[in-house]
Amino acid sequence: MRLERLGSFHQCRLSFMRVLTRRMARENWRFSRGVFDIDGNGIGRSVHSVQATGGRTYSLVSFAHDLPDELRSDRVIAEAWDATFALFDGIPTTRDLDRLEDNVPFQEAGRLTEQELVLSRANRSVRLWRHVVDSLAAGGQPDPGEIERVGYLMRTTAVYASGKFGTADRSVVRDRPELRLPFQAEMLTVYLIRTFVRDLVNHLARARSGSPGTRLDDRVAQRLGIGNSTGLGMAPFIVDHPVLYNNWITAREQAIAAVRSVHAATEREIAVFRDLVERSSRQARLWKSDHPMQRAKIADLRRDLDALAGYLETRDLGDEFPWDQLVLWSETELSVEGQELVVSLILEPYPGLVDQLAESMEDRNLDSGDIDGSMTVGQVRQLITGQFGWAFGTDWQSPESIARVWYVSEEKLEPRLGERFEEPLEMYEQPIATARDAVCTYNALAEWPDDRIIAGFLLEHPGHRHVIRRVQRCRAGQYCEIRDNLVSAELLPIDMLRSKLAFFGATNFDPRSDRWVRICMFAGAPFPDDLATRDSDTWIYPEPEPRSANVP
Repeated sequence: MRLERLGSFHQCRLSFMRVLTRRMARENWRFSRGVFDIDGNGIGRSVHSVQATGGRTYSLVSFAHDLPDELRSDRVIAEAWDATFALFDGIPTTRDLDRLEDNVPFQEAGRLTEQELVLSRANRSVRLWRHVVDSLAAGGQPDPGEIERVGYLMRTTAVYASGKFGTADRSVVRDRPELRLPFQAEMLTVYLIRTFVRDLVNHLARARSGSPGTRLDDRVAQRLGIGNSTGLGMAPFIVDHPVLYNNWITAREQAIAAVRSVHAATEREIAVFRDLVERSSRQARLWKSDHPMQRAKIADLRRDLDALAGYLETRDLGDEFPWDQLVLWSETELSVEGQELVVSLILEPYPGLVDQLAESMEDRNLDSGDIDGSMTVGQVRQLITGQFGWAFGTDWQSPESIARVWYVSEEKLEPRLGERFEEPLEMYEQPIATARDAVCTYNALAEWPDDRIIAGFLLEHPGHRHVIRRVQRCRAGQYCEIRDNLVSAELLPIDMLRSKLAFFGATNFDPRSDRWVRICMFAGAPFPDDLATRDSDTWIYPEPEPRSANVP
């Protein structure tokens, strides 16, 4: 639970995108396009619908805009986008579409109803977009090198749900099997946006060429995902939802433990692993970033994959407990980046051991905000030392230890990170400094007898309620807390971002600073018309490059 390791996580079988595509293929979800009213300049609206489990239908309502280049921005403060979206609960009527058209393009400034589950927006990757449309209109296909270099034609700059800006509350979909697991509505939205983008680029190319047969080759389209620009807004989520985050980590750790306990691997399981190691090597070669820290991590990963290839040449995975042996080897021979890839890869041959653990990754405790005032001071002290004992060695009076302040911007209601000793922000501080606050509460309890009830302490010191609530809530989870200082001058918030995004299933992490990152989602995934015939699971690993005919 240290940030160095959390910031090196990779996607795995339990990632939410892969949970979704497996379900869609297994349950034969049915897709349709009911509306595509977009002109030759790329302005208009469309509706892509999917009939899911139990007959429920969800519709992505998309609004395409002709955005001038000077207005295009990935920042959350932007006020115009190339496309805006809402995931609608059901099939929208013309009246619904008119209402949404009056609101969705304005995003936070618009008004939504409980029928809208997700609100989103996206911008074109301008150079690749133009290259693809120009190539198709001229009767050709885009340069594969350009496709691989960028990886997406549009990138989302926000995907809002669970009550934010008027979207339906989480309780509306909590008991629906298809949306019960974390972030399934958001992942479905991004999946449908990818379909909309493919349809739109084909439409614009046909409008320019005049040929109805103009379209992006299926193999090229499949390699394109949806980009995403994610900033600090996502980072505090894993702190604000400790039990949910604990459940994600627990499921992953249980999966790793189950596979490490496998006594002997079959030939098929070994073959699956070897194939995905080779495909991971190609993914690492394609992974590009201009950020010095990320470039160093990618270089480490490439060396690690070479070392892993050497291991596989000299070791027999048919030995006893082969995956446990591999993990133990990685812990001494590979970087943290490589170690985390190894534990993701060993899960791949074992859907029977791993996939059902996704069912435990939600948090259904609706009463977790209650404080048990009858708990004794001694019991609370034990909870604090049990969960935060590692934090007592930090000098919480040092300016370097408390250099940062998490707060929420008034304009966009988004988390921000400021400098404590440079800006007057302390009055707005959010309870993200969990370790500092826990130590502070422990020290405040010093003069209170062990047998006093904690309610008495809180009546006199109500400022400590959030700590007492947190340690009581998290007493059953060993992975609730990030075991690092979240307000330190050394903090790299992108480690928190990557941890969460890896659970989404994101790839190609490309930090643009220590506070925001670009990623790619659903690259390689089958489109709706291919779900039944293409790989609905390990699509996330790119196919290896074809070998020359002269190579044996």
